[in-house]
Amino acid sequence: MRILYFAWLRAKIGTAEEEVAPPAGVATTGDLITWLQSRGPNYADALANRAVVKVAVNQDYVSMDHPVAPGDEVALFPPVTGG
Repeated sequence: MRILYFAWLRAKIGTAEEEVAPPAGVATTGDLITWLQSRGPNYADALANRAVVKVAVNQDYVSMDHPVAPGDEVALFPPVTGG
């Protein structure tokens, strides 16, 4: 699974993207975020407030209960603002 991080999430986590192999119990985007939070303090801090983390799976916006699979591309980013 390929994870992409954008904006301040990238800065806090310390990488723009990575390949991961989550454990078998990770079935949804919410499960994935919970697992990522357990990977260290920088992940826990960046992903602490799920209300400000948006998720896309294979370039489609999804909810926290959307299923994920090993070949997916998951993008995590803050809400987009304009002006």
